[in-house]
Amino acid sequence: MDPANITVTDERAVKRAVKATALGNAMEWFDFGVYSYLAVTIGKVFFPSGNATAQILASLAAFAAAFLVRPLGGMFFGPLGDRVGRKKILALTMIMMAAATLAIGLIPGYATIGVWAPALLVLCRMVQGFSTGGEYGGAATFIAEYAPDRRRGFWGSFLEFGTLVGYIAAAGLVTGLTLLLGDAVMLEWGWRLPFLIAGPLGLVGLYLRLKLDESPAFRELEGRTAGAPVEKVPLRKVLFADPRALALCVALVAAFNITDYMLLSYMPTYLSTLGFDETGGLLSIVAVMLVLLALVNLVGRLSDRVGRRPVLIGGSAAFVVLALPCFLLIRQGSPVAVFTGLLVLGLALVTYLGAMSSTLPALFPTRTRYASLSFGFNVSVSLFGGTTPLVVAALIDATGEDLMPAYYTMLAGLVGLIAAVLMAETAGRPLPGSPPSVSTPAEAAELAAALSRPSGATRVPRQSGRGATTARS
Repeated sequence: MDPANITVTDERAVKRAVKATALGNAMEWFDFGVYSYLAVTIGKVFFPSGNATAQILASLAAFAAAFLVRPLGGMFFGPLGDRVGRKKILALTMIMMAAATLAIGLIPGYATIGVWAPALLVLCRMVQGFSTGGEYGGAATFIAEYAPDRRRGFWGSFLEFGTLVGYIAAAGLVTGLTLLLGDAVMLEWGWRLPFLIAGPLGLVGLYLRLKLDESPAFRELEGRTAGAPVEKVPLRKVLFADPRALALCVALVAAFNITDYMLLSYMPTYLSTLGFDETGGLLSIVAVMLVLLALVNLVGRLSDRVGRRPVLIGGSAAFVVLALPCFLLIRQGSPVAVFTGLLVLGLALVTYLGAMSSTLPALFPTRTRYASLSFGFNVSVSLFGGTTPLVVAALIDATGEDLMPAYYTMLAGLVGLIAAVLMAETAGRPLPGSPPSVSTPAEAAELAAALSRPSGATRVPRQSGRGATTARS
């Protein structure tokens, strides 16, 4: 194989791409996290008073509304990203999310404008959801296409590093404002401040994304068309070209997002229903997220060494076995028991956080990767992930069983376990439809020599990850 046909990545360009994408993702999830952690307050502000449970359910329903339109966003932005490029769409989704979040902070409450308040809230949430429909698929695709094959897990894990940073920033800001202003002031106007911050944060993210170059894999795809626009792929081909890959994507994303939203979004509301101090519960979750933040890149690196499948199988099995004991601990209500239960769930979740961003893009070919991943991801999130807080709260209300979150988490872990067992290993291999990608010219020459050997003698060289040269497509 000719070394000229192997993409040699520029590590400085990879770092810039990862930083801008992960930071943008952090800002997206800061916006979502703020809503999650203020769900009880938002219920009181935007919905009629009289029934606290009904207010919480209405607030969570508005939260879930964003997820109903995410598949539409994925179907709109995904094919567009495969035609005009990843960078432009990621900039557009950043603008839409920031504007919608800022608008939520400016909507008058139910006491001022009546039913227009929840109507406008739901509208803004739907704009958030539509924009986010093009965010994760594009961000994961962008990083995966920049990263060398042997370090895709490590670099991909920074996307979820950004997610955790966004959640931690949201939780820290909400907790700090609550402690500083008090519950009464937070209910009156303090809750608006985190949403108003979205405007300037969005501008920062937009600036960073516009400074990026297009991904090497997309440039290579453009090169094959000799400068002509990339041909549009019919949506039916995106959806039905590889039903198995799409089904695996939906299953993996369902397991990932149910457990993720259960722990990072719904848990403050769940703890409040158990009578646990809201601020104390939020601080426990922040502490757990800080632990995950320290581990997520190590798990990404581990997935490069041992493979994505073992990491995902281990995490899924942990949810199946440990979810019920963890929720029994949490139900005891003591700070130590609550933190221990949350931490064990978090250690299972970090396997998904560390490996999923590099696993999902590798299911699909470059030509339709953005569209296929965006569609599969968002359909699954809409049906299973984003509805998790609402479904679990409704199940608890209907059955009176406060261990429903444990059973739901176990089911998600089982789905993830089956999908991880059935998927093919992708660690260290080129993305489908793209040439091999390495870190240095020396590695390119070594890989070309290895691939030119007779069958059975090929050994793909390990990649050091050091050095930086100009990317070649």
